Parts: sequence; structure tokens; C-alpha cells
Amino acid sequence: MMEVTKGIHRVDGVNGNCYIVGDGDLTLIDTGMPNNGDAILKCIKGMGREPHDVKTIIITHSHIDHIGSLSAMKEATGAKVAVHRSEAGILSGKEQMPMPKGAMAMVVKMMGAVMRAPPVQPDVLLDDGSEVAGLLVIHTPGHTPGSIALLDKARRAVFVGDTLRVGKDGVEGPPERFTLDPELAKKSMQRIASLDFGIMLSGHGEPLMPRADEKVREFLKTN
Repeated sequence: MMEVTKGIHRVDGVNGNCYIVGDGDLTLIDTGMPNNGDAILKCIKGMGREPHDVKTIIITHSHIDHIGSLSAMKEATGAKVAVHRSEAGILSGKEQMPMPKGAMAMVVKMMGAVMRAPPVQPDVLLDDGSEVAGLLVIHTPGHTPGSIALLDKARRAVFVGDTLRVGKDGVEGPPERFTLDPELAKKSMQRIASLDFGIMLSGHGEPLMPRADEKVREFLKTN
């Protein structure tokens, strides 16, 4: 596990970054792929904590590499599950995630037939401006309809899901082939760039720090 800063740990050995936040009650942000539950539990134990210390699980968006181990983690921790209200039906299995356009639609459909997350009924429905577990919710649609970012004002850190990420050449936007509305995603990136944060934590790639907000604004000037 990696301690990004005091009170924020990144889980090792998962496909799709998962973060554990807090010094008292713990919050888990995203759950990786369907086989990632053991790695998350190992990280919790490595912190000297117990699964029941996790009181809230927040999902940044409902792609399989973020919700794959949600059912297992809810069962292991007893935590409440929070997601943006527009993706509540996807988590519960009542709706399907809208497909990207073009050839990737068939690929995503085939992947969905092979790899499916067990349905989970969310406990907390989030909106733009909601607060959950001490984090401010910013609705950042585009990659998916209910994508959110989570601002930890106290630690000057922002969790951005897949709306932004860090690649080998620096800051990047979301993967185009899996993004439903690229123009809307760009507006969401601009909204994140308007926030005050020193650390950016994305669903994939390494943490961006220090002065992460400045680096995101620089990226957007040319993209």
C-alpha cells in the first residue's frame, strides 16, 4: 500500500485505483475489478485497522474496474454505499451503462457478457454539492453520466475517477474509447481545474503532486 499523504492510502495490487481515506472512520473510494477484494482487505489490515472500520464506500462511476469488488467489500465491511443518483440503477442491476459510440460499443458489450459485477443496492444517492464522509461531491459527467470527483478540502486532495489521469507524458483526459460524451468530459475537466488542490488522485496512474491544480490547468490550455 502507498500512503499518499496522512490519512490517504492507495491500495496495491488492484486493477483500477482504490483509496482508503480517514484517520477515524474509514472511507473506501472505488473497489477495482471483481477479484480485488482481498487486496483491499490486506491494505486495511496493513493500516492496523479492521474491515468494519470502513463506514462508507463511494463509487466515482460504475465501470467494472471501479465496482467489480463492491459487493464483496460491502459484505466484508457492512459499509454504506454512495453513488451519484444517475447511476444508482446501474449499481442495483436495474439499468445498464449507456454504450460508447462506434466499434467500442461491441467490445464493451462482449466484455459485459463475460465480466459482470454483482448488483448492489446503494444506500446514499449523491448530487452535485453533496457532502459524504467529509468529502465534497462534484458531478463530472462525460466519461459516464454519473461520474463524480471528491474534494478533500482538509488535505487539499481531489479524487477524480477517470475524468483525469496521469500517463507517461503527464496529465491526460479520460480514455476516449470508453467515454460517452468527450465534450461534456472536457467541461468537467475544466470544472475540476477551477478547484484548489495540491494532490490529484485518479482511477488509473500515479498521484499527481505537488501543485496538481496548476498542472491540470496547464494541460487544459493546450487540450
